[in-house]
Amino acid sequence: MAGKTLKGGAVAPKSKSRKFRIGDLAVYPAHGVGQIQAIESRVVNGESHDFYILRVLENGMVIMIPIGNADSVGLRFLIDAKEVPKVYAVMKTKRELLADNQTWNRRYREYMEKIKTGSLYDVAEVFRDLFRLKLTKDLSFGERKLYDTAQILLVKELSRAKKTDEKTIISEIESLFASEAA
Repeated sequence: MAGKTLKGGAVAPKSKSRKFRIGDLAVYPAHGVGQIQAIESRVVNGESHDFYILRVLENGMVIMIPIGNADSVGLRFLIDAKEVPKVYAVMKTKRELLADNQTWNRRYREYMEKIKTGSLYDVAEVFRDLFRLKLTKDLSFGERKLYDTAQILLVKELSRAKKTDEKTIISEIESLFASEAA
């Protein structure tokens, strides 16, 4: 069963069609790829609820996600390898930089909203825009932090999707922008 259509024509896998199991890799918005470590029942306000226990691979953070809220918080399966070229296509698309027509605050809010969606396509847009901005000026501390976050989220998920190491993904991403950086 397919989920909603995303940018680039990709279809987000619907987690309702298949529950996560212990050991599954999943993506939690703004935190990235994690592994379902356990499925536990906990009593909250006198009621028993089932939770996914997700350990984020990047930093070891443990997140408890109520199973009934997994879709609404954006927990999703990783993209598969055939979606990777679509993510790369998003990064290659030209877009007028927002630097001149928006304040940093407005850009920051827009970029954070995209990262929080959990969509790898939105994260790719943020990375692309900040990469191109970096070619024209030094990024501020906040911009650099967003850039680094977007890069980590992209590299982690793409490397898992392609079943390859992160250095290979970084090289592939750099090659997408090679002509612009020259």
